[in-house]
Amino acid sequence: MIEKVLKNLKIASLNEMQRVAISSASSKDTIILSPTGSGKTIAFLIPVLSRLDQSKPGIQAMILVPSRELALQIEQVFKAMGTGFKVNCFYGGHPVKTEKNNLTQAPSVLIGTPGRIAYHIRHENFNPDDIHTLVLDEFDKALEFGFEDDMAFIISRMKNVGRRILTSATKMPEIPSFTGLGKSAEVNFLSDSNSLPDLIIKTVVSDAADKLETLFSLICKIGNRSTLVFCNHREAVDRISALLWNMGLDHGVFHGGMEQEDREKALLKFRNGSYRFLITTDLASRGLDIPEIEFVVHYQLPHNEEAFLHRNGRTARMNSSGTAYVILTEDEKPSFLKDKTEIEILPEKNVVPENTSWATLYLGAGRKDKINKIDIVGLLMKKGKLEKDELGLIEVQDYASYAGVSRKKIGNIVKLLKDEKIKNKKIKIEVSR
Repeated sequence: MIEKVLKNLKIASLNEMQRVAISSASSKDTIILSPTGSGKTIAFLIPVLSRLDQSKPGIQAMILVPSRELALQIEQVFKAMGTGFKVNCFYGGHPVKTEKNNLTQAPSVLIGTPGRIAYHIRHENFNPDDIHTLVLDEFDKALEFGFEDDMAFIISRMKNVGRRILTSATKMPEIPSFTGLGKSAEVNFLSDSNSLPDLIIKTVVSDAADKLETLFSLICKIGNRSTLVFCNHREAVDRISALLWNMGLDHGVFHGGMEQEDREKALLKFRNGSYRFLITTDLASRGLDIPEIEFVVHYQLPHNEEAFLHRNGRTARMNSSGTAYVILTEDEKPSFLKDKTEIEILPEKNVVPENTSWATLYLGAGRKDKINKIDIVGLLMKKGKLEKDELGLIEVQDYASYAGVSRKKIGNIVKLLKDEKIKNKKIKIEVSR
């Protein structure tokens, strides 16, 4: 079973943390402590899968997460595993009507944020007695977000849970009793050198007044490679974004002041390569499994070492290497930079990176319209005249779909598909804005 899952996920082998965690969680309640980016999602999904029974109706496994973005990411990973089991994710901002419809044929695995799951239990929209496996993912973050009461209520209504898995990127003084994790095994890889990221940290020195210009020079030097720029405040995110748009550089922004749909679209375009730069607050420091991040930039210093580590955990993930840049003034000496770091020298002349070779195509139909990836591939390659290497990542949502397409071809595709249909239905097709 594991071999098939890894093949579907295009993963050669499990790492040591995953092997130990899967072995433990397959036989007993387990707490998995491991750094951000070490692969905890797979470490709990495989034990969850091993306990599912195709012949049983109802929700068998519940995965509680602190953010809608993490819920969506876990759903994508589970689907990519090719298990044959139905999975749904529920979260604030998602239409309640859609979620109720999904519960008419209940998924085997339900992923959700505590507030929304508590809502459905209070309204008796599903029977929690069927659930035998519970995962509390990023539990420390869930407590930090204030979900303790909702989680306690949800767990109190699950009378037949036989296996519990809790994951965290930090060691907590104690695990709250409401989790039910009394006599449980602890898999602790937080200080294991093999689990720590292969990360190089470099310092960029800047006058405070010139910080924005310094960041732009650094981005020009990094070039067209995947980069997260972290700020402490959404105002700084918007200020940087305005500069980059003014310089003609495509990028995404991500912070709590944005509408959910806009946040998800920014992440989607970052995943499919339409954007190489994502400017964000600490909202993106945890809970988002964005692959292949090469660079992290700390435009503003985080408030503590824990936040610094979580930001850096976005790169050097799953045996990859990465680089983190810290922009400092001469007199700034953060305590969490314990070792002497290399000073990065910026070029005297900025060369603005070209935008990526990918753009994003919007299609106004999704899963609820019985549209799948195969339908979209067929349309874009046959009617849109795309070659295989001109079509990138496709993501199908409930009522919309998005496809990465060669930037050179996307304008022509919109013209070619102007009057085309999918499943005998005419849908809106345009360049995603």
